[in-house]
Amino acid sequence: MGNELPRINTHLDTCVQRLDPYVQPIARHVLDAGGKRLRPLLTLMAFRAFGAGQADPYSLAASLELLHSATLLHDDILDSAGLRRGRPAAHTVFGRHATILGGDALLALGNRLVAEYGDSRLTVAISDGIMRTATGEIREIAQVGNMSLTNEEYLEIVTGKTAYLIEAATRCGAILGGADDAGVENASRFGLNLGIAFQLVDDALDYGASEEEAGKSVAADLREGKATLPLILYMEGAEPEERQRLQELVRRIGVDADSPVAEVSGEDIAAVIATVQRVREAGAAERTREMAAGYAQAARQSLDGFPTSQETDLLGEALEYVVQRNK
Repeated sequence: MGNELPRINTHLDTCVQRLDPYVQPIARHVLDAGGKRLRPLLTLMAFRAFGAGQADPYSLAASLELLHSATLLHDDILDSAGLRRGRPAAHTVFGRHATILGGDALLALGNRLVAEYGDSRLTVAISDGIMRTATGEIREIAQVGNMSLTNEEYLEIVTGKTAYLIEAATRCGAILGGADDAGVENASRFGLNLGIAFQLVDDALDYGASEEEAGKSVAADLREGKATLPLILYMEGAEPEERQRLQELVRRIGVDADSPVAEVSGEDIAAVIATVQRVREAGAAERTREMAAGYAQAARQSLDGFPTSQETDLLGEALEYVVQRNK
Protein backbone atom coordinates (compact mmCIF):
# COMPACT_ATOMS: atom_id res chain seq x y z
CA MET A 1 0.00 0.00 0.00
CA GLY A 2 3.05 2.27 -0.06
CA ASN A 3 2.04 3.43 -3.53
CA GLU A 4 -1.13 4.84 -1.98
CA LEU A 5 0.76 7.46 0.02
CA PRO A 6 1.29 9.92 -2.87
CA ARG A 7 -2.39 9.72 -3.77
CA ILE A 8 -3.45 10.22 -0.14
CA ASN A 9 -1.16 13.23 0.17
CA THR A 10 -2.44 14.71 -3.09
CA HIS A 11 -6.02 14.32 -1.90
CA LEU A 12 -5.16 15.88 1.45
CA ASP A 13 -3.71 18.87 -0.39
CA THR A 14 -6.93 19.21 -2.40
CA CYS A 15 -8.97 19.04 0.81
CA VAL A 16 -6.88 21.73 2.48
CA GLN A 17 -7.60 24.05 -0.43
CA ARG A 18 -11.24 24.06 0.70
CA LEU A 19 -10.20 25.87 3.87
CA ASP A 20 -10.00 29.63 4.22
CA PRO A 21 -6.56 31.04 3.23
CA TYR A 22 -6.00 32.10 6.86
CA VAL A 23 -6.49 28.51 8.02
CA GLN A 24 -4.55 26.71 5.29
CA PRO A 25 -1.03 27.46 6.63
CA ILE A 26 -1.89 25.85 9.98
CA ALA A 27 -3.33 22.77 8.27
CA ARG A 28 -0.37 22.44 5.94
CA HIS A 29 2.07 22.84 8.82
CA VAL A 30 0.76 19.80 10.67
CA LEU A 31 0.17 17.71 7.53
CA ASP A 32 3.55 18.50 5.96
CA ALA A 33 5.30 17.22 9.10
CA GLY A 34 4.69 13.75 7.70
CA GLY A 35 3.51 10.77 9.68
CA LYS A 36 2.65 7.20 8.85
CA ARG A 37 -0.81 8.01 7.41
CA LEU A 38 -1.89 4.87 9.26
CA ARG A 39 -5.57 5.82 9.54
CA PRO A 40 -6.19 6.61 5.86
CA LEU A 41 -4.23 3.52 4.80
CA LEU A 42 -6.33 1.32 7.08
CA THR A 43 -9.49 2.94 5.72
CA LEU A 44 -8.46 2.12 2.15
CA MET A 45 -7.43 -1.45 3.00
CA ALA A 46 -10.68 -2.17 4.84
CA PHE A 47 -12.65 -0.67 1.95
CA ARG A 48 -10.90 -2.86 -0.62
CA ALA A 49 -10.93 -5.97 1.56
CA PHE A 50 -14.73 -6.08 1.31
CA GLY A 51 -14.64 -4.75 -2.21
CA ALA A 52 -18.34 -4.25 -2.96
CA GLY A 53 -18.40 -0.47 -2.66
CA GLN A 54 -18.52 1.74 -5.73
CA ALA A 55 -17.79 5.09 -4.06
CA ASP A 56 -14.41 6.82 -4.23
CA PRO A 57 -12.79 6.11 -0.84
CA TYR A 58 -10.13 8.83 -0.88
CA SER A 59 -12.18 11.61 0.69
CA LEU A 60 -13.12 9.22 3.49
CA ALA A 61 -9.50 8.20 3.96
CA ALA A 62 -8.40 11.85 3.96
CA SER A 63 -11.04 12.73 6.54
CA LEU A 64 -9.45 10.33 9.04
CA GLU A 65 -6.07 12.01 8.63
CA LEU A 66 -7.60 15.48 8.97
CA LEU A 67 -9.37 14.46 12.16
CA HIS A 68 -6.19 12.89 13.54
CA SER A 69 -4.22 16.03 12.64
CA ALA A 70 -6.76 18.17 14.49
CA THR A 71 -6.18 16.13 17.64
CA LEU A 72 -2.41 16.61 17.25
CA LEU A 73 -2.79 20.37 17.05
CA HIS A 74 -4.85 20.39 20.22
CA ASP A 75 -2.66 17.82 22.01
CA ASP A 76 0.51 19.85 21.49
CA ILE A 77 -1.14 22.84 23.15
CA LEU A 78 -2.41 20.74 26.05
CA ASP A 79 1.05 19.22 26.51
CA SER A 80 2.97 22.48 25.93
CA ALA A 81 4.95 20.55 23.32
CA GLY A 82 7.61 22.53 21.49
CA LEU A 83 8.13 20.04 18.68
CA ARG A 84 6.00 17.78 16.54
CA ARG A 85 7.87 15.17 14.47
CA GLY A 86 11.05 17.20 14.74
CA ARG A 87 9.48 20.48 13.62
CA PRO A 88 8.21 23.41 15.70
CA ALA A 89 4.72 22.62 16.97
CA ALA A 90 2.05 24.68 15.21
CA HIS A 91 1.12 26.72 18.28
CA THR A 92 4.72 27.96 18.57
CA VAL A 93 4.47 29.31 15.01
CA PHE A 94 0.88 30.53 14.71
CA GLY A 95 -0.03 31.10 18.36
CA ARG A 96 -2.33 29.14 20.66
CA HIS A 97 -5.62 30.78 19.71
CA ALA A 98 -5.15 30.43 15.94
CA THR A 99 -3.96 26.84 16.32
CA ILE A 100 -6.94 25.83 18.45
CA LEU A 101 -9.29 27.31 15.89
CA GLY A 102 -7.29 25.74 13.07
CA GLY A 103 -7.77 22.35 14.73
CA ASP A 104 -11.49 23.08 15.01
CA ALA A 105 -11.58 23.87 11.29
CA LEU A 106 -9.89 20.55 10.48
CA LEU A 107 -12.44 18.72 12.64
CA ALA A 108 -15.25 20.46 10.78
CA LEU A 109 -13.72 19.72 7.37
CA GLY A 110 -13.18 16.06 8.24
CA ASN A 111 -16.80 15.75 9.31
CA ARG A 112 -17.96 17.56 6.16
CA LEU A 113 -16.06 15.12 3.92
CA VAL A 114 -17.73 12.18 5.66
CA ALA A 115 -21.20 13.76 5.53
CA GLU A 116 -20.88 14.23 1.76
CA TYR A 117 -21.13 10.47 1.31
CA GLY A 118 -24.72 10.69 2.53
CA ASP A 119 -24.46 7.56 4.70
CA SER A 120 -25.49 8.19 8.31
CA ARG A 121 -23.57 5.11 9.45
CA LEU A 122 -20.32 6.80 8.45
CA THR A 123 -21.28 10.02 10.23
CA VAL A 124 -22.18 8.14 13.41
CA ALA A 125 -18.94 6.13 13.33
CA ILE A 126 -16.79 9.23 12.88
CA SER A 127 -18.70 11.21 15.52
CA ASP A 128 -18.36 8.36 18.02
CA GLY A 129 -14.64 8.13 17.26
CA ILE A 130 -14.09 11.84 17.88
CA MET A 131 -16.20 11.86 21.03
CA ARG A 132 -14.40 8.85 22.49
CA THR A 133 -11.01 10.29 21.56
CA ALA A 134 -11.82 13.51 23.43
CA THR A 135 -13.10 11.47 26.38
CA GLY A 136 -9.84 9.52 26.49
CA GLU A 137 -7.88 12.77 26.57
CA ILE A 138 -10.06 14.08 29.40
CA ARG A 139 -9.57 10.82 31.33
CA GLU A 140 -5.82 11.27 30.92
CA ILE A 141 -5.97 14.86 32.20
CA ALA A 142 -7.99 13.69 35.20
CA GLN A 143 -5.18 11.26 36.10
CA VAL A 144 -2.28 13.71 35.73
CA GLY A 145 0.08 13.32 38.67
CA ASN A 146 -1.34 9.94 39.66
CA MET A 147 1.62 7.61 39.89
CA SER A 148 -0.66 4.91 41.35
CA LEU A 149 -2.62 4.53 38.12
CA THR A 150 -3.61 0.90 37.46
CA ASN A 151 -3.03 -0.80 34.15
CA GLU A 152 -6.81 -1.17 33.74
CA GLU A 153 -7.25 2.59 34.15
CA TYR A 154 -4.44 3.27 31.72
CA LEU A 155 -5.88 0.90 29.12
CA GLU A 156 -9.14 2.85 29.32
CA ILE A 157 -7.19 6.03 28.58
CA VAL A 158 -5.24 4.68 25.60
CA THR A 159 -8.29 2.95 24.16
CA GLY A 160 -9.98 6.33 24.17
CA LYS A 161 -7.21 8.64 23.03
CA THR A 162 -5.68 6.32 20.38
CA ALA A 163 -7.69 3.23 19.52
CA TYR A 164 -11.19 4.57 18.85
CA LEU A 165 -10.16 6.75 15.92
CA ILE A 166 -8.32 3.79 14.39
CA GLU A 167 -11.45 1.71 14.95
CA ALA A 168 -13.43 4.41 13.13
CA ALA A 169 -11.02 4.15 10.18
CA THR A 170 -11.49 0.41 9.67
CA ARG A 171 -15.22 0.55 10.45
CA CYS A 172 -15.85 3.33 7.94
CA GLY A 173 -13.74 1.59 5.30
CA ALA A 174 -15.78 -1.60 5.72
CA ILE A 175 -19.09 0.29 5.57
CA LEU A 176 -18.12 2.11 2.39
CA GLY A 177 -16.78 -1.17 0.98
CA GLY A 178 -20.22 -2.75 1.26
CA ALA A 179 -19.58 -5.08 4.21
CA ASP A 180 -22.55 -6.68 5.92
CA ASP A 181 -23.20 -6.09 9.63
CA ALA A 182 -20.93 -8.95 10.70
CA GLY A 183 -18.15 -7.69 8.46
CA VAL A 184 -18.44 -4.17 9.85
CA GLU A 185 -18.20 -5.49 13.41
CA ASN A 186 -15.14 -7.58 12.55
CA ALA A 187 -13.52 -4.52 10.98
CA SER A 188 -14.32 -2.49 14.11
CA ARG A 189 -12.80 -5.09 16.45
CA PHE A 190 -9.73 -5.31 14.23
CA GLY A 191 -9.18 -1.55 14.33
CA LEU A 192 -9.81 -1.24 18.05
CA ASN A 193 -7.38 -3.99 19.03
CA LEU A 194 -4.78 -2.82 16.53
CA GLY A 195 -5.07 0.69 17.98
CA ILE A 196 -4.49 -0.52 21.54
CA ALA A 197 -1.52 -2.62 20.41
CA PHE A 198 -0.10 0.38 18.53
CA GLN A 199 -0.15 2.59 21.65
CA LEU A 200 1.27 -0.09 23.93
CA VAL A 201 4.20 -0.63 21.56
CA ASP A 202 4.74 3.15 21.60
CA ASP A 203 4.88 2.96 25.40
CA ALA A 204 7.40 0.13 25.30
CA LEU A 205 9.58 1.93 22.76
CA ASP A 206 10.07 4.85 25.15
CA TYR A 207 11.88 2.43 27.45
CA GLY A 208 13.69 0.54 24.71
CA ALA A 209 15.54 3.41 23.04
CA SER A 210 19.01 4.58 23.95
CA GLU A 211 19.31 5.90 27.50
CA GLU A 212 19.46 9.49 26.21
CA GLU A 213 16.43 9.10 23.91
CA ALA A 214 14.44 7.15 26.48
CA GLY A 215 15.33 9.65 29.19
CA LYS A 216 13.95 12.48 27.05
CA SER A 217 10.72 10.62 26.27
CA VAL A 218 10.11 9.51 29.82
CA ALA A 219 11.07 12.91 31.18
CA ALA A 220 8.47 14.50 28.90
CA ASP A 221 5.77 12.13 30.20
CA LEU A 222 6.77 12.56 33.82
CA ARG A 223 6.92 16.35 33.51
CA GLU A 224 3.32 16.20 32.31
CA GLY A 225 2.47 13.93 35.26
CA LYS A 226 1.73 10.95 33.02
CA ALA A 227 2.51 7.34 33.85
CA THR A 228 2.64 5.01 30.84
CA LEU A 229 2.20 1.25 31.00
CA PRO A 230 5.83 0.10 31.49
CA LEU A 231 6.14 2.43 34.47
CA ILE A 232 2.76 1.31 35.84
CA LEU A 233 3.77 -2.36 35.58
CA TYR A 234 7.09 -1.59 37.27
CA MET A 235 5.43 0.32 40.09
CA GLU A 236 3.05 -2.56 40.80
CA GLY A 237 5.99 -4.52 42.18
CA ALA A 238 7.93 -1.58 43.63
CA GLU A 239 8.54 -0.96 47.31
CA PRO A 240 6.70 1.96 48.97
CA GLU A 241 9.97 3.93 49.13
CA GLU A 242 10.39 3.64 45.36
CA ARG A 243 6.82 4.82 44.78
CA GLN A 244 7.47 7.80 47.03
CA ARG A 245 10.73 8.59 45.23
CA LEU A 246 8.99 8.67 41.87
CA GLN A 247 6.13 10.78 43.19
CA GLU A 248 8.66 13.28 44.53
CA LEU A 249 10.49 13.31 41.18
CA VAL A 250 7.26 14.09 39.36
CA ARG A 251 6.50 16.86 41.82
CA ARG A 252 9.93 18.44 41.28
CA ILE A 253 10.08 18.32 37.49
CA GLY A 254 6.39 18.60 36.68
CA VAL A 255 5.08 21.70 34.90
CA ASP A 256 1.64 23.18 34.53
CA ALA A 257 0.38 23.35 30.95
CA ASP A 258 -0.21 27.10 31.34
CA SER A 259 3.17 27.87 32.91
CA PRO A 260 6.54 28.45 31.26
CA VAL A 261 8.66 25.31 31.05
CA ALA A 262 11.45 25.45 33.61
CA GLU A 263 14.80 23.76 33.17
CA VAL A 264 15.26 20.32 34.69
CA SER A 265 18.34 19.95 36.84
CA GLY A 266 21.11 17.55 35.90
CA GLU A 267 20.37 15.62 39.07
CA ASP A 268 16.74 15.10 38.07
CA ILE A 269 17.69 14.11 34.51
CA ALA A 270 19.98 11.50 36.05
CA ALA A 271 17.06 10.34 38.22
CA VAL A 272 14.86 9.93 35.14
CA ILE A 273 17.54 7.91 33.32
CA ALA A 274 17.98 5.75 36.42
CA THR A 275 14.21 5.16 36.45
CA VAL A 276 14.35 4.07 32.81
CA GLN A 277 17.10 1.61 33.67
CA ARG A 278 15.15 0.15 36.60
CA VAL A 279 12.03 -0.27 34.47
CA ARG A 280 14.09 -2.04 31.79
CA GLU A 281 15.75 -4.33 34.31
CA ALA A 282 12.35 -5.24 35.76
CA GLY A 283 11.24 -6.39 32.28
CA ALA A 284 8.28 -3.98 32.24
CA ALA A 285 8.88 -2.89 28.63
CA GLU A 286 8.91 -6.52 27.49
CA ARG A 287 5.70 -7.20 29.45
CA THR A 288 4.12 -4.21 27.74
CA ARG A 289 5.05 -5.66 24.34
CA GLU A 290 3.60 -9.00 25.42
CA MET A 291 0.32 -7.27 26.26
CA ALA A 292 0.44 -5.52 22.87
CA ALA A 293 0.91 -8.93 21.22
CA GLY A 294 -2.23 -10.16 22.97
CA TYR A 295 -4.29 -7.34 21.50
CA ALA A 296 -2.66 -7.95 18.13
CA GLN A 297 -3.74 -11.59 18.31
CA ALA A 298 -7.31 -10.50 19.02
CA ALA A 299 -7.12 -8.22 15.98
CA ARG A 300 -5.79 -11.08 13.86
CA GLN A 301 -8.72 -13.27 14.89
CA SER A 302 -11.09 -10.59 13.59
CA LEU A 303 -9.45 -10.91 10.16
CA ASP A 304 -10.93 -14.41 9.97
CA GLY A 305 -14.27 -12.70 9.34
CA PHE A 306 -12.88 -10.73 6.36
CA PRO A 307 -13.14 -11.95 2.77
CA THR A 308 -10.06 -13.69 1.42
CA SER A 309 -8.24 -10.97 -0.48
CA GLN A 310 -4.89 -9.31 -1.00
CA GLU A 311 -6.06 -6.40 1.14
CA THR A 312 -6.95 -8.71 4.03
CA ASP A 313 -3.42 -10.09 3.82
CA LEU A 314 -2.07 -6.53 3.83
CA LEU A 315 -4.04 -5.77 6.98
CA GLY A 316 -2.35 -8.76 8.59
CA GLU A 317 1.02 -7.38 7.48
CA ALA A 318 0.13 -3.96 8.91
CA LEU A 319 -0.66 -5.65 12.20
CA GLU A 320 2.69 -7.42 12.16
CA TYR A 321 4.45 -4.12 11.50
CA VAL A 322 2.69 -2.47 14.44
CA VAL A 323 3.80 -5.18 16.86
CA GLN A 324 7.36 -5.63 15.59
CA ARG A 325 8.35 -2.01 14.93
CA ASN A 326 11.37 -0.64 16.71
CA LYS A 327 10.84 3.09 16.19
